[in-house]
Amino acid sequence: MPRYDFRTPRLYLDAPLDGGRRLPLDPMQTHYLRNVLRLKGGDPVLVFNGREGEWRATLADGGKRALSLAIGERARAQTPPLDLDYLFAPLKQARLDYMVQKAVEMGAARLQPVLTRHTQVARVNLERMRANTIEAAEQCGILTLPEIAPPLGLTRVLAARDPARLLVFCDEDAEVRDPVAALTAGRAPAPPAPMRLAVLVGPEGGFAEDERVALLKAPNVVRLALGPRILRADTAAVAALALVAAVLGDWR
Repeated sequence: MPRYDFRTPRLYLDAPLDGGRRLPLDPMQTHYLRNVLRLKGGDPVLVFNGREGEWRATLADGGKRALSLAIGERARAQTPPLDLDYLFAPLKQARLDYMVQKAVEMGAARLQPVLTRHTQVARVNLERMRANTIEAAEQCGILTLPEIAPPLGLTRVLAARDPARLLVFCDEDAEVRDPVAALTAGRAPAPPAPMRLAVLVGPEGGFAEDERVALLKAPNVVRLALGPRILRADTAAVAALALVAAVLGDWR
């Protein structure tokens, strides 16, 4: 596992990063660093923008009630993310916050809310989702923020998907109860490189029968059970992403 500097605070900045630049911080970032973390001028901070790696910076006063960052040298080069789409039926807000954060930690590169027959929440706060992706990336040493797509119906998602991308959909009614066996059936147990992947977790009410039929008719699809217990959707997200990363992704 790469050695990350978890002791130095990390901050996401949506700005170009180059050695020698001085970047102002917005009021929320200033409040967080000064009043929550109790940092002062001269303290080190790590910054990233999702494109140019991670950079060492030094906190500096930027005027009355303001702070800025003096950018130094690059600490880590940008690395490509796992080519993993996470598709999910929206949840109520607190559980959606948790699920989004965990999906980022597990390596999701794209987040796609999917509206199904039994979806209980139809509206999604995309700005709040983005804030949760930033928080998770800042806390966990992640360099790339996932793309966030607006909600789409399952029919449109299936019509637009690339059939070359393996779609793993979680279904408690799957016939193969062993999830590892389901993921490795018909392919080499350990592909030489991480695959292009998509993971779909439905709503707590499960998929409607016609939705299940449509998924099973689609090409390059794996139906995955997640063990002998019924999991809540946010728990299923972590379990499914961990299984896929371990068997077909970049955990190997």
